[in-house]
Amino acid sequence: MCGNRRDALASEPRPRSATRSTRSRSSEAVTSASSSSFTPSVPTITDTSSAAAAATTSSSSSRSISSIASIRGSLPEKPILFPFAEISAATNNFLAKRISPSSSSSWRCSIRGRDTVVIQRSFRGDPAAFPARLAAVCKSHHRSIVRLLGASVSVDRIFLVYDFVTGASLADCLRNQRNPNFTPLSSWISRIQVASDLAQGLEYIHDHSAGGGIVHNRIKSSAIIVTEPHFNAMICHFGASFLAGEIPEEASTSRSKMNRVDSHLKKINGTRGYLAPELLAGGGVSRRSDVFALGVLLLELISGEVPVKLKFDPVSKKYQSTSLIEMARDVFGEAGLEEEGTQAAAESDLVEGRRMRIRQWVDGRLKDSFPVEVVEDLMGIALRCVEVEAEKRPSMTWVQGKVSRLFLKSKVWADRVRPPADFSVSLAPR
Repeated sequence: MCGNRRDALASEPRPRSATRSTRSRSSEAVTSASSSSFTPSVPTITDTSSAAAAATTSSSSSRSISSIASIRGSLPEKPILFPFAEISAATNNFLAKRISPSSSSSWRCSIRGRDTVVIQRSFRGDPAAFPARLAAVCKSHHRSIVRLLGASVSVDRIFLVYDFVTGASLADCLRNQRNPNFTPLSSWISRIQVASDLAQGLEYIHDHSAGGGIVHNRIKSSAIIVTEPHFNAMICHFGASFLAGEIPEEASTSRSKMNRVDSHLKKINGTRGYLAPELLAGGGVSRRSDVFALGVLLLELISGEVPVKLKFDPVSKKYQSTSLIEMARDVFGEAGLEEEGTQAAAESDLVEGRRMRIRQWVDGRLKDSFPVEVVEDLMGIALRCVEVEAEKRPSMTWVQGKVSRLFLKSKVWADRVRPPADFSVSLAPR
């Protein structure tokens, strides 16, 4: 859902040419010098050499300034602290088009010539520390993360301005309300591509962003944008929890505290199905709770199902919830959770039965066209991510490495099963 950067930059005013301004200063200097010491005599050789040297220096200076200007133009823009009045005007007093009908706190609008999205959050942080936090987040850039342009603080609310990315949410791609039988992610390669992008993006957020890594805290399928034509995935709302003060300063800057489940003792808000057990029990936000949410996303990509499904029970006349995680555990079984893809496990009858169950459980819209061994390994990774005990969940460095390896194996599989380019099938009579 973020417009093309080239299109966005095309609407920005270009800096004035440094060469033109340098030439103007040079010509003014020459005119001033000639008018103050004008004589009718013919210029000497020394005067000619000085003029040539001055011209050479001016030309060299012009090229140097022009080069500096081009380098400056390629650097990331500085974060912007927008006035609240500018945010209000851009969103038509917050009556502008919302990103989705279910969202009451996000608007699409144009700010300073850019197509943007404004997200509103409650602000619990320290206003004095906010500019430094904003600068740290805006310096972080990754191809799998929607870029934060700036923000505005108004008393107890914060408004975050992101680039608008053209695409659809992962939730809409997997579960089209109008046509449940259709999905743009109809090939295994498209799904493992999304999984790889998400793993890389979250690993960057945890270990490299904002001067040492932060917690995202809102990973879910509706906060993932899938772009065309290669089905790359981008994580939305990067830095929102960090800037809104939902994560304490000591927890957000300490790697050891972010890995602990008691790193944040406030009760947090979240989406059902993505909240780790420790959060439901009143525990704290950590990297491990992000890993749990990613594991749920991986299971969604495999099955196409929602994290929690409600089904009406005619006997009790009540709705009963079915967890995607529990379904996956039943399909996968106990064997193979310790280390996926081992040769000994692959030869066992237990794993053969599991692979049969996996084929039946995988999203039917893939039409049984996927490498079952890769899907099995990805399920093993996902189930390790959603372990009940946070300490048993892996780090994103481990997850990203494993998923990237499965992506490469999937590419090899896709190249092997793809029909030759010069091969054609005709159904016409001969």
